[in-house]
Amino acid sequence: MVTRTFQDITLKGDLFGGVTTAIVSLPMALAFGVASGAGAQAGLWGAILVGLFAALFGGSRTLISEPTGPMTVVMAAVLTGMIARHPENGVAIAFTVVMLAGVFQIALGALKLGKYITLMPYSVISGFMSGVGVILVILQLAPFLGQAAPPGGALGTIKALPELIRNMHFGEFLLGMMTLGVLLFMPSKYKKLIPPQLVALVVVTLISIVLFSGMDIRRIGEIPSGLPSIVWPTFSFGLISEMLVDALVLGTLGCIDTLLTAVIADSLTRNEHDSNRELIGQGIANTVSGLFGALPGAGATMGTVVNVQVGARSPLSGIVRALILLLVVLWLAPLIEPVPLAVLAGIALFVGLNILDWSFIKRAHTVSLVPTCIMYGVLLLTVFVDLIYAVGIGVFLANIITIERLSRVQEKNVKAISDADDGVPLSGEERALLDQAKGQLLFFYLSGPMIFGVSKAIARAHAAVDQYKVMVLDLSAVPMIDVTVALALENAMRDALDAGCQVFLYCPSEQAMVQLEKMQIRDWVDGEYIVSSRIEALQKGLAIVGEPMNEQVDEPMDEQVTANEELGEPQEKPSL
Repeated sequence: MVTRTFQDITLKGDLFGGVTTAIVSLPMALAFGVASGAGAQAGLWGAILVGLFAALFGGSRTLISEPTGPMTVVMAAVLTGMIARHPENGVAIAFTVVMLAGVFQIALGALKLGKYITLMPYSVISGFMSGVGVILVILQLAPFLGQAAPPGGALGTIKALPELIRNMHFGEFLLGMMTLGVLLFMPSKYKKLIPPQLVALVVVTLISIVLFSGMDIRRIGEIPSGLPSIVWPTFSFGLISEMLVDALVLGTLGCIDTLLTAVIADSLTRNEHDSNRELIGQGIANTVSGLFGALPGAGATMGTVVNVQVGARSPLSGIVRALILLLVVLWLAPLIEPVPLAVLAGIALFVGLNILDWSFIKRAHTVSLVPTCIMYGVLLLTVFVDLIYAVGIGVFLANIITIERLSRVQEKNVKAISDADDGVPLSGEERALLDQAKGQLLFFYLSGPMIFGVSKAIARAHAAVDQYKVMVLDLSAVPMIDVTVALALENAMRDALDAGCQVFLYCPSEQAMVQLEKMQIRDWVDGEYIVSSRIEALQKGLAIVGEPMNEQVDEPMDEQVTANEELGEPQEKPSL
């Protein structure tokens, strides 16, 4: 097992990585905190707590964890929904969901299920992430236009868009446009020196103070400089099922986001992360974050890439980053108070645009129609229906289509022949034995892994088994079978025996034989009919069919002489 250690510390690179990623994280944490509805301080503390505990307990050396766009979108929906149902303690219930999501992640890691989290079709991941990006963009339209967010989430914002445009606050809209302008058009050579988000945050905030001092600009306002208060877990029995579902969505999304980012970090550093340990670390981080009323987080791609590029090679960079942000919150909070909300909306909107999978969207028309439809279907379901429905339906459809295609391919590997066929890899001796049976022996050959989709092909192949005296079932090229295929093979053998056709089974694969043993094959197939080679199966089958084995036996000389004498043939005496 790969374990994350601090043995690869490069002090200069890790310190520089911590400072740099703290600078990158600051505007993002503020933007996500406001976008979630929990406030800027929730975003800052989320960046601190998630980043610190994930670095301490996670399974990746260079991963930077913090509130991300997808996690913010889900958290905003959870927070809005819980407050609407329970105005008095909806906030506490929402952060209880965050704690449950963390516990769920810890459980996944403890059960060593990390490697299965990212086993999703790319079309589903692409559609889901793009849908999350669209939601994040839509949710920022109201603050970008200088208005309070309307109720109803993304759909509510779309419905209220005409009114939002009519009542647009020109000053805040202009500040938002300036922010987008900096993010979009800042020269690349300067982006390598300083994060454009920080430039936009500082420059546009200064412009708002100097040039818009006479206007009523909505700003972050006072941020509590002390430590956050503990939010004790709060449950509503009427919402327990909804809380569990929300925790499942939040936890699963965090797992996917984190492990995909960890893979990117591995490709940059040529190291390998421990996915199970990383999930445990993320779970601990989110549990603690929820306990202190902070936003949940996951592995952040931009922060991780920056961290690696500046030379960080150990978790020390993530710890340094968290400590720097802690200093900002405790002693420099007054410097953050004048930041306009429109600036944060512009930063979050830019993040939403970057979450969209433009590389796949641009090429969607050139790839197969099915994955394209799945991608756009998941995107629309994510935006207009529900996140968990989108992923569930997308994975179901993608897997069904994949299984159907695999089944069609595997059906070609189910062959039933009664004479030598080039499609079945038989030796010369085996072909000769099969030909001697003169069509009375059915050679049933399967190859490759057998999944449940080929069960119908197996049923079709042995449909006329009553026309034969012997059936040889060759599973020598089958590495594994599932329960459905095992049942189909059982039916094939039972049908053959019921029709008076003797069955010989050749199955050298241990895994396949174990599966058949679980079906109690020896209860209805005698051990003598489970053979150790194709040659043995064919020879025993020929013995039942009653055909000679083409074995040339030299008769003794005396017997030949006697036979010739009986026929009256003269015998030549051997010469002396």
